[in-house]
Amino acid sequence: MSLNQGLVLQARYSGILGAKSVRNRTIGRGIVSVSHASEALLSKQSLISIVDDDPSFRDSVRRLLKSLGYAVAAFPSAAEFLQSPKLAGTACLVADVQMPTMTGVELYGNLIETGRAIPTILVTAYPDDDVQQRMLTLGVVCYLRKPFEEADLIGCLRSALVRATPTATSRPRRRRARDR
Repeated sequence: MSLNQGLVLQARYSGILGAKSVRNRTIGRGIVSVSHASEALLSKQSLISIVDDDPSFRDSVRRLLKSLGYAVAAFPSAAEFLQSPKLAGTACLVADVQMPTMTGVELYGNLIETGRAIPTILVTAYPDDDVQQRMLTLGVVCYLRKPFEEADLIGCLRSALVRATPTATSRPRRRRARDR
């Protein structure tokens, strides 16, 4: 069942979210493992921003994420997202690869260049294996092909939000004696 098939799935999420197969899924390049306590904390305090020029897809993802307890902001273009006050509070970005003016790939590059490394999930209806490999190498959390399973998006979000937590991303490195 794909995300584009609507919100008939919402009733299924309470069962899916508690299932170990979703909590411990292989996503992208690693295994996502998040405790129940941290899942609740992440979903209540995390702003997910969606950038997609397709209004029906954007709204469908927005409604799904809101039903799961996330705070959500949706934007029809990369430019609108970059100009929004929501940019600074975004814990995870879900962006379409193919958009007019600025693509999701260009948006991710812009964020990295300006020092705003927001954990990013790229989605596309026009998959390109070379682009996928390059973006995953550059640090994108997941690269999903539309239509995709909701459980895959949820797993990617969990992985992205774990990356976004201060304990996961901002631990100071200990310098080795030879580096001093």
